[in-house]
Amino acid sequence: MKNKNMKYIFPLVLSMFASGMQAREVTSFNADWKFKKGPFPEQPVQLLSSWDQKWTDVSLPHTWNNVDMMTRHNNFYAGDAYYQKEFTVPADIKDKRLFVRFEGVGQVADVYVNDQLVGNHKGAYSAFAIDITDAVKPGETNRMMVKADNSARVDVIPINHSLFGVYGGIYRPVWMVETGKINISVTDHASPGVYIRQQVNGKKADINIGVKVDNKYDTTQQVEVVASVYAQDGKLVTQKSTQAQLLPQGTKREEINLEIKNPHLWNGRKDPYLYKVVTQIKQNGNLLDELVQPLGVRTVELKAGDGVYLNGNKYPMYGVTRHQDRWGAGSALLNEHHDEDLAMIMDIGATTIRLAHYQQSDYFYSKCDSLGLLVWAEIPFVNKVSTQESENAMQQMRELIRQSFNHPSIYIWGLHNEVYHPHNYTAQLTASLHDLAKTEDPDRYTVAVNGYGHMNHPVNRNADVQGMNRYFGWYERNIGDMKPWIEKLETEYPDNLFMLTEYGADANIDHQTEYVGEAIGDWNAKFFPEAFQTKMHEQQWGIISKHPYIIASYLWNMFYFAVPMWSRGGVPARNLKGLVTIDRKRKKDAYYWYKANWSEEPVVYITQRRLTDREQQKTSVTVYSNVGQPTIYLNGKELQGVRKGATDVHYIVDNVQLQKGMNEVKAVAGNGNNVTEDKINWTFTSEKPRGEAAKALEKVHAGF
Repeated sequence: MKNKNMKYIFPLVLSMFASGMQAREVTSFNADWKFKKGPFPEQPVQLLSSWDQKWTDVSLPHTWNNVDMMTRHNNFYAGDAYYQKEFTVPADIKDKRLFVRFEGVGQVADVYVNDQLVGNHKGAYSAFAIDITDAVKPGETNRMMVKADNSARVDVIPINHSLFGVYGGIYRPVWMVETGKINISVTDHASPGVYIRQQVNGKKADINIGVKVDNKYDTTQQVEVVASVYAQDGKLVTQKSTQAQLLPQGTKREEINLEIKNPHLWNGRKDPYLYKVVTQIKQNGNLLDELVQPLGVRTVELKAGDGVYLNGNKYPMYGVTRHQDRWGAGSALLNEHHDEDLAMIMDIGATTIRLAHYQQSDYFYSKCDSLGLLVWAEIPFVNKVSTQESENAMQQMRELIRQSFNHPSIYIWGLHNEVYHPHNYTAQLTASLHDLAKTEDPDRYTVAVNGYGHMNHPVNRNADVQGMNRYFGWYERNIGDMKPWIEKLETEYPDNLFMLTEYGADANIDHQTEYVGEAIGDWNAKFFPEAFQTKMHEQQWGIISKHPYIIASYLWNMFYFAVPMWSRGGVPARNLKGLVTIDRKRKKDAYYWYKANWSEEPVVYITQRRLTDREQQKTSVTVYSNVGQPTIYLNGKELQGVRKGATDVHYIVDNVQLQKGMNEVKAVAGNGNNVTEDKINWTFTSEKPRGEAAKALEKVHAGF
């Protein structure tokens, strides 16, 4: 396959595709596109080139909502737009097949080649692949046209933009895939066409490799299917082959069973060891196709009232959630954006991620494989039911599982999040999604999420795990009410697998005050002080960490993200519950709270460092330290009366008297050569009455 773009071969472990000799060629198809945004009058695509609107040169990934969906309250473009690209196909393409694979188009895509419709896809977050062999003209210039439309539709999930915006555009990479006429399937719901299952029994692992093979010749073909497992040092661990007879129609699945003796286990963050599975199709000794996939040998077991067990050992589930969008890029992310997010997730000490509320980049799942993070992957069946989305929900569930089947990091499939009325319809659809997931993948768990907190809610318990989102102290009741709620569930439903799947509070990092409520915040206010969010996370993680009935918990959210239908906390179109701002530049106090509790890296951190102009002369000092009790100084004098707070890393000194003018606060912990310290400066001039800071900051428009 030749075109204007450089050839790009994916990394062997981190990618769905790999090229073996000349058997399969995967080429970047992301440069030299032209774009124009609608709305457009209804007319045949053949007339598009004559339209008066100017085309703009773009490269992929690209979205047209990277500004309006992130900055404007209920004022963004959701509709149709077009992309086109010219490319050439060599004249000697005989006996080859040509596919185009889109990683993500928001959210309905129609694809044309030379004005001929070659495919359609409904769903913004899953990949899709189209065979364009018969539509291209070898030796000539061809034109691809893509119509993308991110309008909300009742038959495509998510059916609205309410909890997050569905960005329009070809916002993930596109690849051209060239194979021979006999190939590992590319169009099996855009899956790799290879499915790896495993069963670990003591000192051996039984590995089953399922391979889907296509034959586009007019006659029956005899081929050899070879599966090989390689260690990280490149040594062959085991290999086996089988002979296959391929009829000249349909796709055939071949099975190969292998055994790994004394396997090196994939053991989470401590040791995310990955084997490499190489699957080859050969004929008369010639390589026809080859694919490389990761293999992490591991077992995951969930025990009610106890926790998660990885390879038979209880595993700490320190969970965060992640939306993919960020400032300036929207959803059109580069690999370095994913890497930056993961670096912070690893830094905070997280061991598990809920990737909400939709299928995310295959690159991100692959990086989680290599970093040892346990992943919850889900479909965007969220927020509201139309009763017309069942077919698309089932489609997206199947795509998510098949495309992500071989990632060892994924341990659970998410079926829905906070969808309710009509209850009977929703319950039946959830049960169908569960059945589909178990049919496609019998070895992983399923989970569905409710926001009401009642185990006997009519849509509940149609999945392996019941998740609940609870925002005590923010949307409901008081911060401390989490404790009796959990204890009631422990008593009444001891045998249910249960996860706390979202908790948190909004906070604008530019809104600072010492005056925060002891029990409840106000999500309807324009003033979202960081100190309240900090207090909420301190108290609630203290509760969560003492209740193993919660087998996993996921704080909401790791990062700010766009919510174009919201205008809260002084910032339009933004969910402010993240621990890190949407530009990834600033980390809140709560970030360091979790890092101190979860990370093995030494942490000593003084909170409220952004409130430099103090409101009260008599105040408190809070320090997070995971290297022992800190010695805390004010203006060089050691403070007495240090007490512990919600967990063993939480230290507080009450009734600290500031001097007028500049004050230096210092905390030191550790011993010998392993001393960690933190230092901040506070200024006190005069007492500021309650509410003054809030009134002053209500008018602040914080860009991030």
